[in-house]
Amino acid sequence: MKVLILPDTATAVSRVADILAQTLDAGRGCTMGLATGGTMVPLYAEIVARHRAGQLSLAQVTTFNLDEYVGLAPDHPGSYHRYMAEVLFDHTDIRPGHAHLPRGDAPDPRAEAMAYEARIAREGGIDLQVLGLGQNGHIAFNEPTSSLGSRTRIKTLTDDTRRANRPYFDREEDMPRYAITMGIATILEARAIVLLATGASKADAVAAMVEGPVSALCPASALQLHPKATIVLDAKAASALRLTNYYHHVHPDGQESDYS
Repeated sequence: MKVLILPDTATAVSRVADILAQTLDAGRGCTMGLATGGTMVPLYAEIVARHRAGQLSLAQVTTFNLDEYVGLAPDHPGSYHRYMAEVLFDHTDIRPGHAHLPRGDAPDPRAEAMAYEARIAREGGIDLQVLGLGQNGHIAFNEPTSSLGSRTRIKTLTDDTRRANRPYFDREEDMPRYAITMGIATILEARAIVLLATGASKADAVAAMVEGPVSALCPASALQLHPKATIVLDAKAASALRLTNYYHHVHPDGQESDYS
């Protein structure tokens, strides 16, 4: 696990944008897994800015989002279909039909989850998976106690997760209880992973993910098993880590080292 610690949110976001840009430059026709949530908003704003400046194109990219709420149509204001359109897709040159999300309003959500997993496999898997981190250590909507061998499926959301996403809904009773989400095993099959975590509220989850045991209580700790996982943090999110001096020694200013 590569841990890159940047001084603030803006530099951490820029570092992840650099990683995405390098992946795009390395090969045409790549497949990216995308995350949602508040942490991703400045990242996608940076991607849009680079696209408008002529520095980055999504024209040859296929994307798969991690999750979608069960019961929400794509045009629902709280859906991740709408979120992705508003913060990224409508402002770049990604091709119609090449941006995939589960259908939350599918008649049979379980069948939709299985079909989504199969669709990822048909595309040859994911080259780079972008992740955020929940305060309880979840990745995608894999809540604590999720199986580390799980595939795309329906998960019941915790009260903490529902509260964190409450601002996207007009009323508390409108907040969905279930989501279709990629599983942890699905995520771990990506050829490379980059996770962005910012702010002091993520510090305990970051410490459990990076330095704690691999445990279903902190689903993100499964990333310790991945051969090419990069964790990008601002100083506040890294504040509970015990080996901070070593991470800075290996990757000064969050940059690459010669061998890792």
